[in-house]
Amino acid sequence: MLIIPIKEGENIEKALKKYKKKYEKTNVMKQLRSRKQFEKPSIVRRQEVIKAAYKQRMQSEQL
Repeated sequence: MLIIPIKEGENIEKALKKYKKKYEKTNVMKQLRSRKQFEKPSIVRRQEVIKAAYKQRMQSEQL
């Protein structure tokens, strides 16, 4: 449960903005999407290796 302290007289839009930022940082949507469908651990590892290789390739091209 997210708790956002609101100061007296603070604008509701500001409080909503704080809530949205805090919500994004908790990665709730990311977890929900990952739990929606089961992926085998071997597939998850393979995707991580592919992403790491891609990042490394992009960094080496920039130099």
